[in-house]
Amino acid sequence: MARRIGDDRLRAMSFQRSDCAISCALDVLGDKWTLLIVRDLFLGRSRYGDFLRAGEGIPTNVLARRLQRLEAAGLVERIVAPRPRSRYAYRLTRSGRRLGPVLEALIGWSRSQIPGTRVSSRKK
Repeated sequence: MARRIGDDRLRAMSFQRSDCAISCALDVLGDKWTLLIVRDLFLGRSRYGDFLRAGEGIPTNVLARRLQRLEAAGLVERIVAPRPRSRYAYRLTRSGRRLGPVLEALIGWSRSQIPGTRVSSRKK
């Protein structure tokens, strides 16, 4: 039997509205910023400042809360960053990396249905 995401940390979180799979996913990922942070992690961004410079305009207090929430859910882990820059960096856990096909599906849908959309590029 496959293990559940985040060693059941997601199930233990108190914000779950129902047992509907889509509702549960939205409880974790369904705000304005969370999937953009996950996208940035896939694109190679890992430090707090990298997320702020990504061009989406996320407020610093919101970024801090979303990173904490992703970490609590077991999708992101905070690690000590190599000097001289910021003290910490973030990376996707195995569970977080399993969101890759979800992001690819959203990209495909957006590009086929919303004129003028583009795919974000890797960190420079």
